[in-house]
Amino acid sequence: MADSPGLQFVSSYAFEAMQKVDVVRLAALSDPELRLLLPCLVRMALCAPADQSQSWAQDKKLILRLLSGVEAVNSIVALLSVDFHALEQDARKEQQLRHKAGGSNGESILVSQLQHGLTLEFEHSDPLRRLRLTLSELLAIINKVADSNGEFFLKSSELFESPVYLDEVADVLCILQAELPSLLPIVDVAEALLHVRNGEWFMCLLVANVPDSFSEVCRGLIKNGERQDEESVGGRRRTEALRQLCQMNPSQALNIRAMVVEECHLPGLGVALTLDYKPDTPDEAVSPLVSYVSGLLLGTNSKVRTWFSMFIRNGQQRKRESSSVLWQMRRQLLLELVAILPRSRSTHVPNDANMEDEGGSGYSGLREEHVVKASALLRLYCALMGIAGLRPTDEEAEQLLQLMTSRPPATPAGVRFVSLSFCKLLAFPTLVSTPEQEQLMVMWLSWMIKEEEYFESAAGVSASFGEMLLLVAMYFHSNQLSSIIELVCSTLGMKIAIKPSSLSKMKTIFTQEIFTEQVVTAHAVRVAVTNILSANITGFLPIHCIYQLLRSRAFTKHKVSIKDWIYRQLCETTTPIHTQLIPLIDAYINSILTPASKANPEATNQPITEQEILNVFQSSAGADGSRRHRYSITTQLLILYYILSFEENLLASTKQLALMQRKPKSYSAALMDQIPIKYLVTQAQGLQQELGGLHSALLRLLATNYPHLCLVEDWVCEEEVTGTLPLLRRMMLPTNTCRYTQSQLHQAFQKLPSSSPRLNRILEHLTLLSPGDLIPYAEALTASMALLLEPGVPRRLLQTLNKLWMGLNTVMPRRLWVMTVNALQPSGKLLRQQRYTQNDLMVDPLIVLRCDQRVYRCPPLMDIVLHMLNGYLLASKAYLQCHLKETADFDRQNQIVSNVAVPGQPDTPEVTREELKNALLAAQDSAAVQILLEICLPTSEEQLLGATTESLLRNNRGPVPGKSKQGSLLPSTRGSVEDTEPEGGLLSDLREVQCLICCLLHQMFIADPNIAKLVHFQGYPQALLPLTVAGIPSIHICLDFIPELLAQPQLEKQIFAIQLLSYLCTHYALPKSLSVARLAISVMGTLLTVLNHAKRFSFFMPTLPCLVAFCQAFPPLYDDVAALLVQVGQVCASDVATKVRDIDPFIARLQSLREKPLEVAASCGGSSKLTLPQKTAEELGGADPDVQLCYCIEATFMDIISSTLHGL
Repeated sequence: MADSPGLQFVSSYAFEAMQKVDVVRLAALSDPELRLLLPCLVRMALCAPADQSQSWAQDKKLILRLLSGVEAVNSIVALLSVDFHALEQDARKEQQLRHKAGGSNGESILVSQLQHGLTLEFEHSDPLRRLRLTLSELLAIINKVADSNGEFFLKSSELFESPVYLDEVADVLCILQAELPSLLPIVDVAEALLHVRNGEWFMCLLVANVPDSFSEVCRGLIKNGERQDEESVGGRRRTEALRQLCQMNPSQALNIRAMVVEECHLPGLGVALTLDYKPDTPDEAVSPLVSYVSGLLLGTNSKVRTWFSMFIRNGQQRKRESSSVLWQMRRQLLLELVAILPRSRSTHVPNDANMEDEGGSGYSGLREEHVVKASALLRLYCALMGIAGLRPTDEEAEQLLQLMTSRPPATPAGVRFVSLSFCKLLAFPTLVSTPEQEQLMVMWLSWMIKEEEYFESAAGVSASFGEMLLLVAMYFHSNQLSSIIELVCSTLGMKIAIKPSSLSKMKTIFTQEIFTEQVVTAHAVRVAVTNILSANITGFLPIHCIYQLLRSRAFTKHKVSIKDWIYRQLCETTTPIHTQLIPLIDAYINSILTPASKANPEATNQPITEQEILNVFQSSAGADGSRRHRYSITTQLLILYYILSFEENLLASTKQLALMQRKPKSYSAALMDQIPIKYLVTQAQGLQQELGGLHSALLRLLATNYPHLCLVEDWVCEEEVTGTLPLLRRMMLPTNTCRYTQSQLHQAFQKLPSSSPRLNRILEHLTLLSPGDLIPYAEALTASMALLLEPGVPRRLLQTLNKLWMGLNTVMPRRLWVMTVNALQPSGKLLRQQRYTQNDLMVDPLIVLRCDQRVYRCPPLMDIVLHMLNGYLLASKAYLQCHLKETADFDRQNQIVSNVAVPGQPDTPEVTREELKNALLAAQDSAAVQILLEICLPTSEEQLLGATTESLLRNNRGPVPGKSKQGSLLPSTRGSVEDTEPEGGLLSDLREVQCLICCLLHQMFIADPNIAKLVHFQGYPQALLPLTVAGIPSIHICLDFIPELLAQPQLEKQIFAIQLLSYLCTHYALPKSLSVARLAISVMGTLLTVLNHAKRFSFFMPTLPCLVAFCQAFPPLYDDVAALLVQVGQVCASDVATKVRDIDPFIARLQSLREKPLEVAASCGGSSKLTLPQKTAEELGGADPDVQLCYCIEATFMDIISSTLHGL
């Protein structure tokens, strides 16, 4: 320090000897060095040691021998002979006195009135008075520091400034601190010494005599230090003192520097310690200064970064001072930069001849061992200029430009250096200020373009600086300056504030001199694709460049074909998928469909051909079951995503394409049939983590374009096929198990039923295989399905085949469905060799139901047929929707063009096409439902065996509504029907098929309630009502539209509505059912007054028995029903009276039944059958319709009473 000239400080050698109490080293010290350590050594020799070992006794003798020849030892011994206890008491009294007096220098207890100056008094005083004088002066300084509130001051003190007595004062100071540690904490003493001249010398002596206090003193000084040390005198003095302490103990310099960073105080000290640091084994790559400053500015601690940046900014505001730590740092960095520059580099720009000669003197390259250090220096200067706001001097800017335009060797580190240099040029274009420098930069950029392929091949890296050049050029052409800034910051690894306006000069150079847009596109196509592209390859790749060019439509603008490059890159991919692949495909599809400009609608890219797509999928599964993946699963999934997304975007762009009279060709159905879509999506499901968002994107496209591949039951079935239990079964399968071929399976089918046991073994073995391994057996399984319909085939074979089919359905549904539909055709059709295609089945899904009639009574195969029917109904909807979109806009555009000459002719509204499509789909769905309901009806043979559709409902709730009519008129017939069960009970093929059909109808009604409404408005046989109401849970929605059905003018629909309502009321006794039943009774009463004689008979004969169900479900309706029956009876009786003289006293009996139903029932013994007239069928059939209706009314009354008693 400037105020301590000529003073000898404690050397690092002496301090280390004191730390380790190395007597041998101490003995080797010179007398001046030993003089500085006398206070500690004298105390060590005189005080009783804690170590009583023999070795210490010997060391103590050596210390005494050392001290014996030093004259100053006597004065120190005299100092130690003082009564320090009394001295401490006086010192504390003086502190109290000063505290009361407000810190003024008044009376002193330690020191009486001085006759002379402090220096003379110290010279003439005895040891005790010397101690008192020094202690008083020191306490005064400590108190003033405490009262200064952090403001620095420099106290003038004769005692600490006189060069004659510095050694004696230092001795006194060390003795005082050692003997009075509680009164004089060493940290407070060190802080006070900063405020006197020669303070850092006293501080070093004090710490050297108490070496254990080194870290404590340093931490205290740093904690109390300023955030910016070079801003004040106090900060600079503190920095210099700590720097002297670290020179005395260099091994702790880095620890002290870490304290500086931790506290964010004294940034100059951290730099100064780094400048002073001389490592034992210097790092050839990066210097300590570069590492330290880079760590501060590029680390993750924003507080440290802001603190050091402020140090740089504040330091630049002062005039250049050689003593400034900042300028020392800048000078050192510049020296390091110049040291690694090629020796022959100069600012002189060589001529063209020299430019071609890369080995010329003007363009010698960086040495390989300097490349890493050069990269570190570049990043450091970027951080200093971009984060800390450093303004380089002309000399620094010149040397930086020389370094940036150097030519490194072709190594990965060299590629990194070139990338950093290029980004630094973009980030700080002000470094290029003169025309000569600009020409130098252009030549260097030209060298980059020419050498990037060589660098990439020689360095063995996938991401070279060539891609970055292309990317920046594309960004400049599309004026995406913010993207350039983001790219620069990403490459440099730091966030720098770059103004877009500062890039104008670089933009001009790039777009007009180096990279015109045509050069960019032509060069990009020639860039090789990245081999085995995945997310593990980082940096800027060719795919980034191609993506930006696609977005800016540069390829189509300059008629450069990019299709082959994209196809090759998609074929060179693997997992984990690179994040740029999906955006690349989207941009490519957009460039295919949307022209670059309206003026040139043909300026579009070419799509990938169908043959190229087939090449990707042709070897995905071999005929022998072995998989030969020529292309990775990633490639196949990306191509699948491309096709599905292309088709979706093509449909979405039909209006714009129609206006431009363009109609790009979509991919054929034959191509789509050869792509295993479901298998690929299933594979993707297990790779979701590695595929990023590709799996979810594929699911979205499937749900839109292929809803039949996204059936909920299929997902559930997949869990059963690919779940834990099937996996365990496959794991338990021996590796040496018997393998069956397709021909063996085919032969076993052909020899049925005699080969049933062998076929069962084969099928059971196949169930242990995974769905993917079953693919080779698919054709053999489906082709022989019809043979299982022959009599004598065990049910177990059918069930096993159903299980295998469902497993195959998870990986190859569309092809499997076509093969199954063709295999199950009736034998007559097979003779004509009619083979349906996927397109045929989507156009007409009802083809599925035109199968062999025996399938309708084979539940395992019927389950398969229903599954296919449901899928094809959904596929047909998607097909018609796509067809509508494909043709609507083009047809309309053509019609507008053709109608130009006929202005009065209106064009067909779009809503009409949509309505026609919806009507077609509704007719298709309702036809499927009607066919399925017809299948539920028992055949004539089954009726002979006693099978009825009413068994399901009767099993649940006893007598069936609607049969009371037959029971009333023909009691014996009614009893026989109710008591007869089908052969085998309810376990029959018919019953199982009915359950399967009801499950499908339930799903269809839930998916689209309008289908239920349409089917019931069309009507179906009344005999199916017990089955549909009991077997289809969602049929309760019919209660919503039965009032509308009752309002129809057709009598048949009204009858069907009342019959349906009777079953619904019995099954769903809800308040809504009650209100609809009241409405139905009211409608029946109204119709009684308006129907003629013939229609009245036709209406009431089938509907009167339904009143029994109304009363059974809702007893409060009894009065309304009884009144209706009496009213109908009166009308019929009046008509009979006009024709016949007299029949039974019918009206009287009805009135009696209405008024006293319980008495009548009791008198009949509770049996309604005994009270009814016994009429034969011939008599009833030949009777008058009104007579038949009268007997039906009476029978209805009796059934109501009977059901009431049965309920009680």
